[in-house]
Amino acid sequence: MQDSLSIDLTTLEDGRTQVFALHGSLDIATSPSLRAALLEAAEGPGQILVVDLTQLEFLDSTGLGALIGAHRRATERNGAVRLVVKEGQILRLLRITGLLDVLQVYPSMDDALAEGARLSGL
Repeated sequence: MQDSLSIDLTTLEDGRTQVFALHGSLDIATSPSLRAALLEAAEGPGQILVVDLTQLEFLDSTGLGALIGAHRRATERNGAVRLVVKEGQILRLLRITGLLDVLQVYPSMDDALAEGARLSGL
């Protein structure tokens, strides 16, 4: 069975917040398409990209690279990438790699949209 990734993209009414809901696996086979979509979305000044990883089954280093690349691009343009992550394997991966302190990670979509309580590496 081949790994697959589906991306549901929603642009909020403010016109500058885009929500990427990911389902499936974000790995070496699927991360190039996500990377391209995120980098394109981050091009505009002040764009907020909310990436929902709560339905993601698998994330590898290439997937992390795509998220980091989008974070850098958005930050350069006064925007942000916010990740929504639930307890489990992906949150542990972010914690182990130190990315919880680099990326903006939130426990729920509501927190991410409102810049509420962030998860930290502590």
